Amino acid sequence: MAHDHSHDHAPQVRGKALWVVIAMTSTIFLAQVVGGLVSGSLALLADAGHMLSDAGGLVVAALAMMVGSRPATARSTYGFRRAEVLAAAVNAGAVAVIGVWIAVAAFRRMGEGPEEIQTGLMLAVAVVGLLANVVSAVILHRTAGQSLNMKGAYLHVLVDLLGSVAVIVAALVMAATGWYWVDAAASLIIAAMILPRAWSLMKEAGTVLMEQVPRGVDPVEVQEAVSATDGVYGSHDLHIWSVDGESSMATVHVVTTGDEQAVRDDVRQVFRDRGIGHVTVQTEAAPARPGAPGICDTGCGDSCRP
Repeated sequence: MAHDHSHDHAPQVRGKALWVVIAMTSTIFLAQVVGGLVSGSLALLADAGHMLSDAGGLVVAALAMMVGSRPATARSTYGFRRAEVLAAAVNAGAVAVIGVWIAVAAFRRMGEGPEEIQTGLMLAVAVVGLLANVVSAVILHRTAGQSLNMKGAYLHVLVDLLGSVAVIVAALVMAATGWYWVDAAASLIIAAMILPRAWSLMKEAGTVLMEQVPRGVDPVEVQEAVSATDGVYGSHDLHIWSVDGESSMATVHVVTTGDEQAVRDDVRQVFRDRGIGHVTVQTEAAPARPGAPGICDTGCGDSCRP
């Protein structure tokens, strides 16, 4: 059995990056809350609300990474790497809730009528938030790799970065025109940026948690390639999944007419060529006569017919 696992960055590097970003995010959150309350800007408070979800989500991501780096045990034979995928799903859900809250608050503000806003203070706080988010986004982008957990953390910061841009634009427009309804409009823009990205991450995490075939892998093409391998009479009971969204695994039954060890090696290579390093290949004897069922050790039923 092959065990070809690769990770783009060490968990320790990712963990340090997360804690640096957590410290920056928490600081900016406090600044935005004070700035939003003093200036009267809903957009700034909306961005602060997302900053709060960021801080909580990033802490969850960091703790999940610590749990996920623990070695496998006799009961947890895959280890705890899926904890990071669970954290990504939680982060996506939190971002979605914040996005809905922002949209509801913006519509309520529009219905009540615009309020005067201190655009100078709003602009200053938003610029500081933008700079902090740029630094955080760069740090996380460099360390994210293929980790769904880190992608979730990066999503938080990226949306905050875009939110800061929206707040800055709104502040400049209000300062120039006095159109205070732009503040609520900017809040809706922030919500519109949040929700699709949260849905995308949730679907990606769901693919792993439901053990669906990873994106970029065509199971039909893989099975055809396995069946076309020299010495293979047929293949069935193919399963391809990922534990953590990074490394893929597979199991397959092959009916062989040749040397079983050589066939297993060749079939494993088919999977390696497609980025699947952890493969279990069960070989079975070809039927004694055409049309007769092969002999399967696991009793997999109708799927055992090549």
